[in-house]
Amino acid sequence: MDVRNCKNCGKLFQYVGKPICPACNKKLEDKFFEVRDYIYENPTASMSVVSEELGVPIQQIKKWVREERLAFSKDSGITISCEKCGKAILTGRFCKECKNSMRNNLSNLYGTENTVQKQKQAAASSNGKMRFLKN
Repeated sequence: MDVRNCKNCGKLFQYVGKPICPACNKKLEDKFFEVRDYIYENPTASMSVVSEELGVPIQQIKKWVREERLAFSKDSGITISCEKCGKAILTGRFCKECKNSMRNNLSNLYGTENTVQKQKQAAASSNGKMRFLKN
């Protein structure tokens, strides 16, 4: 059992992956829903206005945007930068092109490993020898 102090309030709690206790996590989730509803009702509001109106740090709002939990409308003028190429995006960590590029790179890597394994299996089975399992 892993017991830690909450990063926000300092109380002891059973750690299950997040560095904050369940009570602080509940408060944070409630704030998230407030921010989400505020952005929905005021699509042209800037991040600093949302932060000031609701008392949520800008860094927390950016974190929710990076996690793709929040997205600003195109009309708001708020963008963040793709972590790979720097292109302006509305939500997430990477732009569409960089996501596709990374997906293709991983697919090619996986496909290459798969072909090597298939070649090894084909070479092993093409020895022409019959094999028997011992009981």
